[in-house]
Amino acid sequence: MERATSSMRPYRLTSGYLVAVGLIYAATACAWLVLGRITDNRTQEKDEGLRNEVGKLWGGAHMHVPPSIVVPSEPAPAPASQPAGAPPPPVDPCRTTVTLELQGTDAKARLALEHRKKGLLWYSTYTVAFDGSYRVVNTTACAREARLWVPFPATGVAYDEFQVLLDGKELPVQIEGQSAGAPSGSYVQRGGTNAASTAGASARIALAPGAQHKLALRYRSRGMDRWSYSFGAGTSRARDFKLTVSTDFEKVDFPAATLSPTLKTRSGAGWELTWKFGNLLSDAGIGVTLPQKINPGPLASEISKFAPVSLAFFFFLLLMLSVLKQVPLHPVHYGMLAAAFFSFHLLLVYSVDLMPLWLAFSISSVVSVGLVVSYLRLAVGAGFAFGWAGGAQLLYLVLFSLAFFLEGYTGITITIFSILTLFAVMQLTGRIDWASKFGRPATPPPPAPGSAAADEPAAGAFSRVS
Repeated sequence: MERATSSMRPYRLTSGYLVAVGLIYAATACAWLVLGRITDNRTQEKDEGLRNEVGKLWGGAHMHVPPSIVVPSEPAPAPASQPAGAPPPPVDPCRTTVTLELQGTDAKARLALEHRKKGLLWYSTYTVAFDGSYRVVNTTACAREARLWVPFPATGVAYDEFQVLLDGKELPVQIEGQSAGAPSGSYVQRGGTNAASTAGASARIALAPGAQHKLALRYRSRGMDRWSYSFGAGTSRARDFKLTVSTDFEKVDFPAATLSPTLKTRSGAGWELTWKFGNLLSDAGIGVTLPQKINPGPLASEISKFAPVSLAFFFFLLLMLSVLKQVPLHPVHYGMLAAAFFSFHLLLVYSVDLMPLWLAFSISSVVSVGLVVSYLRLAVGAGFAFGWAGGAQLLYLVLFSLAFFLEGYTGITITIFSILTLFAVMQLTGRIDWASKFGRPATPPPPAPGSAAADEPAAGAFSRVS
């Protein structure tokens, strides 16, 4: 009789009770922030070493720069003696240094994505086949012997089928230079960008006055993270320019401070991106960022950082349900539930190093939900544990965390969770008299001596409900 009577007493929320639950939440949130920072540091340390190794084996980000043609000045003959007061002889225009602009560009690049895994991290590596045709015109009235310079897109990279052709004939080239400040073959900067390359191929070409030539450049190579095309240092001009980049992947992105394609069409499983300009003057280049695979370390860190939001939803819904269902949860119960939530992220962070991401996520979910349900079954009964607490945890822990697998949709998912939670709570608690749920109840009059109520012992503030 005592247990039934105590379970029927009105369940009220005091300020001390809410403060205790709030402190438990704050302590757990701090623990998640520490876990997220530790995970970030572990991932960054591994990424720095592994990225450098992948760059050495596969190659770094490519920055293609078009060939340049420079006509160096020739030493003038010793001037003949001039009479005093005679004007200086005219400057020979054929003996001045001239840099010839490319009068037309028609280039194609085919990017084939090939993700590579190093250690426990995935990297976006690719192969590129470049075929470019440039129109060169000697705009001077002089016969010129020009120096052709073809910069390499990246350092420490192998170039297969490398050819430089002038009017269909292959030119003998000489390899010169090296990456400034970096040993050959090194991938020197984190984030997919190589050091400024001064390496390239050079050749000597003879240009007749006013002659027009077709210069072709072909090669196959491998890179990582992004492929770019630069018109030159600073603000540069591109005349009659066309570049077509074909991909075998659907998800394409363009780096900041680059030009978007003028035409984008589907091509099989990927895209055909075209940049076409008549007379462009720009300090921005062209770039394509390769899609990234989900990396377990950064994903686990991001889930941990947003875990306080997940726990706030769970605690809020559990608090409302405890009032609605008259299930008196003690602050100690909330502390145990917070620890069970934290176990999910702790296990996930350290298990992704040992097994596939989906398996680590599944095991962590089962362990955490099992802890919550088995504990509340003993504390307040199986009905509330399985029907309400277990369902709320599946929603606000498992499904909430799965939203981070959908890159780009995490924010809208959290917003939908918030709105649905608010709607459910408003519908379930709309008829509750909240004034009777907060504060101390009015002191009832003392029972009459000898009555059954006088013989009943006082019930505790919290009782176990089966």
